[in-house]
Amino acid sequence: QVRLVESGGGLVQAGGSLRLSCAASGIIFSANDMGWYRQAPGKQRELVARITSGGSTNYADSVKGRFTISRDNTKNTVYLQMNSLKPEDTAVYCCNRQSPGGLMNWGQGTQVTVSS
Repeated sequence: QVRLVESGGGLVQAGGSLRLSCAASGIIFSANDMGWYRQAPGKQRELVARITSGGSTNYADSVKGRFTISRDNTKNTVYLQMNSLKPEDTAVYCCNRQSPGGLMNWGQGTQVTVSS
């Protein structure tokens, strides 16, 4: 059974930092592309950052230079370091995995709230 469990969300003031973690189980973690998505109230879910099995990364324009995605294949965990947070970063952040064959799974999400 595939499980993705996020942690690290919370309430932070604008300009602050948070680090999200997503622990995966039930998969060959190193073979999967991993991503972070977010959904704010009343808005569509959007890609925040992705990291491929080979370590290549891409980011939404809105977070470039502020957020960093990384992975530790020895811990089956993907991270999202978020710096210089803004109120518009407030959302539920979800972890996603995509297998080489295109299978996708999602975590339950973790709330990030940035106060002004």
